[in-house]
Amino acid sequence: MIVPTFRDVKAAHERIRPFVRHTVVIESSALNELFKARLFFKCENLQKAGAFKFRGALNAILSLSDQQLVHGVATHSSGNHAAALSLAASLKGVKAHIVMPDTAPAVKVEAVRTYGGVITFCEPTLEAREQTLAKVVAETGATFIHPYNNFNVVCGQGTATKELLEEVGPLDVVMAPVGGGGLMSGTAISAKALCPDAQIIGAEPKNADDACRSLKAGKLFLSDNPETMADGLRTSLSDLTWEIIRSHVDDIFTASESSIKAAMVLLKKHAAILAEPSSAVPLAALLENRSYFEGKRVGMIISGGNYDAALLGD
Repeated sequence: MIVPTFRDVKAAHERIRPFVRHTVVIESSALNELFKARLFFKCENLQKAGAFKFRGALNAILSLSDQQLVHGVATHSSGNHAAALSLAASLKGVKAHIVMPDTAPAVKVEAVRTYGGVITFCEPTLEAREQTLAKVVAETGATFIHPYNNFNVVCGQGTATKELLEEVGPLDVVMAPVGGGGLMSGTAISAKALCPDAQIIGAEPKNADDACRSLKAGKLFLSDNPETMADGLRTSLSDLTWEIIRSHVDDIFTASESSIKAAMVLLKKHAAILAEPSSAVPLAALLENRSYFEGKRVGMIISGGNYDAALLGD
């Protein structure tokens, strides 16, 4: 297995830089005071397609040859990768064939359609996703771009942390949410290179804690269709992301559903950040482990902002 290095992340950044947004880093004095720490939020909720996923999807597409793109691209995704791949494909003038679980949030389904993705729905299990995707690929000849078990996707995701650290300087802790592990892997690669003394911490819902259990046990556990509002974090790590996470990530903290919702409220109230549940999990984990972070400079990737406004009563 070939594992990306920071050199690969830098190459990805040069490749996608003309097309992605250099998203802002927001600091909130109210949240700093509340948590007795300096918190830096890298706002990928403001990225094109509403999430960090555009970085990895675009890097993957731009790394393919014209021959590999002739029949378009395909993937399975609960939403953010689907929208990102659809937008990236549209920039290259090719079709994106998207397999989505029929439980995917309506806001994410609409985003995929807005960017021109062709959706095929399936049951909300990994087996159903993979079987449906195999059928779609066989029928269309599209090139499969995995949401996270893909070298070029991981490299693209690492560019968000590269930008964060180049802007704010050394940090004591770098955090990102963990689902399939693409963002966490890219985050860890960039953080280890640019800020080697930082603690690299993942954050997961308690109801979907397979990565946390895997890291503590030293062997990979898979999730089994967990119930959590953080829909982007219901997937399991892949061989590639597990290899990176177990060698680069120091710890993974978990957070309850109530803490996730509380973190969304705090981000909106004190930093004007509209964070979807998955991207609020790092702050939710901080809520439940305050003493660990006191007095530290902490960077967090706000991974996306695609959520149903009704969740917060908006």
